[in-house]
Amino acid sequence: MGRRRNSSVNVLFGWVRRQSMKVKTFLGVTSALLSLLALKFLVKDRKHFFVASEAIHVFGIMVLIYKLATQKTCSGLSLKTQELTAMFLAVRLYCSFVMEGDIHTVLDLATLVSTVWVIYMIRFKLKSSYNKELDNFPIYYVAVPSAVLAVLVHPYTRHSVISRICWAFCVYLESVSVLPQLRLMQNSKMVEPFTAHYVFALGVARFLGCAHWIIQVYELGGKYLYLVGSGFLWLPMILLAEVVQTFILADFCYYYIKSCDGWPTGDVAVFSCLELRIQAWEGVTI
Repeated sequence: MGRRRNSSVNVLFGWVRRQSMKVKTFLGVTSALLSLLALKFLVKDRKHFFVASEAIHVFGIMVLIYKLATQKTCSGLSLKTQELTAMFLAVRLYCSFVMEGDIHTVLDLATLVSTVWVIYMIRFKLKSSYNKELDNFPIYYVAVPSAVLAVLVHPYTRHSVISRICWAFCVYLESVSVLPQLRLMQNSKMVEPFTAHYVFALGVARFLGCAHWIIQVYELGGKYLYLVGSGFLWLPMILLAEVVQTFILADFCYYYIKSCDGWPTGDVAVFSCLELRIQAWEGVTI
């Protein structure tokens, strides 16, 4: 039995949609601040933010694996986003082995193996259903600038220069790795349910990562700028990278939640309001 269309959540989203852009912006900022405040008091160990973020990313990949294994199609899925994801995960795994070697290493390894399997399925097993013409975002548009920026701005720690540059590179590349997926959805003017679940998981994961840095800076009164190791450049760049990806995905996540509220359980449905939002992105150059 489907959910009632006049549910309180639908009423709330309808009210928000009727507001001006200034009101929507105010509500969005207020919601983000309240979420940060709640996380600050509820989560005592700040390292849990990263663990939760990486675990949610793994969950998102598992959703894609389920889609590929059961539906035998990769329609609506961007191979280039998966390749960028594998790229920054491989670099981050190297950094994790060299610089940390903890639970993050295990989660990164699990995510990388899963992502490589998704790439293999798209490239070989399900190649006929891959929308190559629609997945037309050039990888070098984000990979090259990320590499150049990593050489210019990276942390200063006791580790080798190569390790520090690699660390910065994976941070920058991760922040923009979802752009090919959003471009594919813009080109196709539709959103596949399982792909939507995956992108939403990325949005939640990035918000948690962004929350970690914001709360750390706030609690230490700005001293964390020096504790990271490179003064005023490295941490602001981390914050910028996290905020960029959070804002890239925030709009999508809003319409995802709105769509799910009217999505009958068990239906392989098209997210109609997400489709409308994708159409609204038509004139936007990513």
